[in-house]
Amino acid sequence: MAAINLLEGVVKNYDWGGYSFLPTLLGIDNASQKPFAEYWMGTHVQGMAHIVNQQGQRCRLNEVGVSLPYLLKVLDVKEMLSIQVHPSRQAAIKEFALENQAGIPLDAPHRNYKDQNHKPELMVALGPFWLLHGFKKASQIQAVFESTPEFTSLRSLWEKEGNQALYQFVMTMPQQEVNQMLGSLLSRLQNETVHSPFKKDNPAYWALKASQLYGNKDFIDRGIFSIYFFNLVSLKEGEAIFQDAGIPHAYLEGQNVEIMANSDNVLRGGLTSKHIDVAALLKHTRCEGIVPEILQTHKAIGLPVWFPTPVEDFRLGQLFMTKKEKYHLKDTGPLILLLLKGSVEIVGGSHSVTLKQGQLAAHWDGRDELFLQADQDTTLFLATSAIHKGE
Repeated sequence: MAAINLLEGVVKNYDWGGYSFLPTLLGIDNASQKPFAEYWMGTHVQGMAHIVNQQGQRCRLNEVGVSLPYLLKVLDVKEMLSIQVHPSRQAAIKEFALENQAGIPLDAPHRNYKDQNHKPELMVALGPFWLLHGFKKASQIQAVFESTPEFTSLRSLWEKEGNQALYQFVMTMPQQEVNQMLGSLLSRLQNETVHSPFKKDNPAYWALKASQLYGNKDFIDRGIFSIYFFNLVSLKEGEAIFQDAGIPHAYLEGQNVEIMANSDNVLRGGLTSKHIDVAALLKHTRCEGIVPEILQTHKAIGLPVWFPTPVEDFRLGQLFMTKKEKYHLKDTGPLILLLLKGSVEIVGGSHSVTLKQGQLAAHWDGRDELFLQADQDTTLFLATSAIHKGE
């Protein structure tokens, strides 16, 4: 294998994906209007990437001895994703073994654990991005009760026993009671929005959207409770957020680059057509109130900037280059280079590749030094393992 090769990832056509963002990046005609939700670049068994050599021959990354501890993705969130948490590594090992013992096939729709790994995540917004992230602090949840009369009957439980008891109650409430409580809320919101439409910084906007996407009057999705009790976060282009094991979250709208430990373990609790397992979700959810930490890096032309993360599975950096600019890349260890804007020629040893629209990514083995030259103003993401600290 050459030091530098083009990398072909795997498209995931989940139903919440958009129709044009990823096809445009990938240079794919999407005349059939399939949803393009995620583009995976890594060595996960559910989506193994390929390298393409100078002769155009393709082979799977694992066939040339590459095993990555991380999974790099590009997401286009057109519709809301599920309320979800990811397990710790210890929990994943235990629960994966239990599902194997139960004889549940790896590709079964109702299987929770696809592997034995944890799934901490870092995401960087490529434009305006909305998500839910962790429970609100106590003063904010108190404000929810004061402004949402339909939730009045829940207040005493929360005041006496806190977030965990509250969340377990609403997530295990009989469906008929969910329909009554949320049906009353949605009816009021629909009347109010006729006169003054809600903005995206109001949970009411997302509650109404969720009611249109998931369920009906006979089955109102209980994930709507999470929209009120979790932090509603808005990110601007270039801002990032880290999500560790147990932090409940849901992506609501926008595009991002996401890097995570090499895992596909997702425990879902609502706002989805996929398998929901409320008991598993509750078992691994951290219910303490948090203040979301929005990560920012300064935009340095011609110098990689790295987002801080507390795990060793991955690091993610950005490199901005102006037209004709050159850059010498070394001492980072093996990399995936992902192009989101522009065009760049990359030379490693006696081989070279050009990243551009339709050819987004390359894999570098970290041995020969790399020389980059931007053909136009260019934005690159650099993905590697955190054990490599060189810049």
